[in-house]
Amino acid sequence: MLNIILGAVALGSLWAVMTMGVYITFRLLDIADLSVEGTLVTGAAVGAVHITHGGNPWVATILALFAGLVCGAVTGLLHTKLKIPALLSGILTMIALYSVNLRIMGRANIALLNVPGVFTPLEKLPFMPWLAAHGIMTKNVAILICGVLVCLVVGLFLYWFFGTELGSAIRATGNNQQMVRAQGVNTDTMILLGLMLSNGLVAMSGALIAQNQSYADVQMGTGSIVIGLASVIIGEVLFGTKSFRRTLLSLTLGAITYRIIIALVLKAGMAANDLKLFTAITVAICLALPQIKSWWAKLKGGKK
Repeated sequence: MLNIILGAVALGSLWAVMTMGVYITFRLLDIADLSVEGTLVTGAAVGAVHITHGGNPWVATILALFAGLVCGAVTGLLHTKLKIPALLSGILTMIALYSVNLRIMGRANIALLNVPGVFTPLEKLPFMPWLAAHGIMTKNVAILICGVLVCLVVGLFLYWFFGTELGSAIRATGNNQQMVRAQGVNTDTMILLGLMLSNGLVAMSGALIAQNQSYADVQMGTGSIVIGLASVIIGEVLFGTKSFRRTLLSLTLGAITYRIIIALVLKAGMAANDLKLFTAITVAICLALPQIKSWWAKLKGGKK
């Protein structure tokens, strides 16, 4: 059981980077960006191709980040310059990326077995043999250490960036575009930057996830937007959003909590084929909580 929980926490720390990206569009920009389902695969594809050609795993992860920035720019330009609705812009990018990802990989999937990744050096830390002797999977520990460090770096960057004038303008654009335009800010540019940053983080998460599961597959992004939303909602409901710093921590803990829930549900015997249905129901319930509370309050008031 310990290894199951540890593996879920480790995997959740990698998905937390993707969750932060989803949060930027879903909460800060008030946009449901479906392009992330393609961008996640793009990050995995770029990272896998670079690693299999003998490249450094960290360089591969950074390249995935830049590939995600480009994907976000495409969605942003479709929306801001061509005036295509944000939801449809994301769908168009997602569809286009399916073919692009196949072009990048050259086939439907790339195996990363016996290929060093960003976690490999961490598996050689001095205390790893002791953990292995006590039945703890050292790979999960290495993934967790790497995931926590990446989340820390990304979280600190986002905390700093959204505290700057530019970051504040992006946040304000999501709240009230008309007010921001009245202040002389180009809201199209803010939306474009927000989408680029969001997809960049999603792609970087995709590269890390591919290295963790030892393969990149053209279908691995299916349903990722729902996973991201579930993590965002769970984090907000359970851990609160009193400040932006608290919110960033909640996003990480939300992604980890979601993975623990999934691991426990699978352990309890749920079929893997039902996971997406379970996730969709979870997200629907969390999103409907305010309305459910309102109904409950009215019901209690009526009984009185």
